[in-house]
Amino acid sequence: MKRTVLLLLALAALLPLQAQRIHAYVSAGGIASQIEGDELKGFNHWGFSGGVGAIANLDDNGTWALTVETGYSGRGVYNNRHSAENLYNININLHYIDIPVTLLFKDPYGGLRIGVGLVYSRLVQQPHDSIAFRPTFFAPDTSDMTFLKNDLAPAVECRFTIWRNLQMSVRYQYSVIPVKKGWGFTENKGKATEKSWSNDCYNQAVTFRLIWEFGDDGNSRSRYRSR
Repeated sequence: MKRTVLLLLALAALLPLQAQRIHAYVSAGGIASQIEGDELKGFNHWGFSGGVGAIANLDDNGTWALTVETGYSGRGVYNNRHSAENLYNININLHYIDIPVTLLFKDPYGGLRIGVGLVYSRLVQQPHDSIAFRPTFFAPDTSDMTFLKNDLAPAVECRFTIWRNLQMSVRYQYSVIPVKKGWGFTENKGKATEKSWSNDCYNQAVTFRLIWEFGDDGNSRSRYRSR
């Protein structure tokens, strides 16, 4: 983990050789997530997301930029519905350290930034929360709730300026490697035989953040829009 952070910081340090400038920024916000493969639907788990990063313009007019970040995000799965159709109740919190790398394109007239990238995440705390279900109907296997340490997710992001240095960011990401393999489920509707199966599980999340970019008072964005 430390080697990965040092490598990314070294990459950011070399960017001034080709970039016009580098600005640091801080971010904070919320993240809505779910675990694909848990047989539940909806982004019902909400957590905190925040961190620090650096953005480097890759050309003179700032059309292309590269960002490197490190931060925390709380992802997982949550379901607490009281209805006959509810399969089971669950509350699992997954605590991650994230390292997103994103290539951004900025509209020179409107100032909107759109980007694609990769988010590497390291699980720093295993879940120790509650799982409640009706075993006579539908039961997830709770004998082993260990999640895998590493997560890798492609991401798309949109950023726009609210006022001067303050920006809003919306990012969507979906894991390409399982965060839990072979999570087992059984279903029994009163019949003599049960239906059993297992799913590989993947993180899926939408992050909403406020970003404060240091050293940028918004003049560069207005200059590009005026061209």
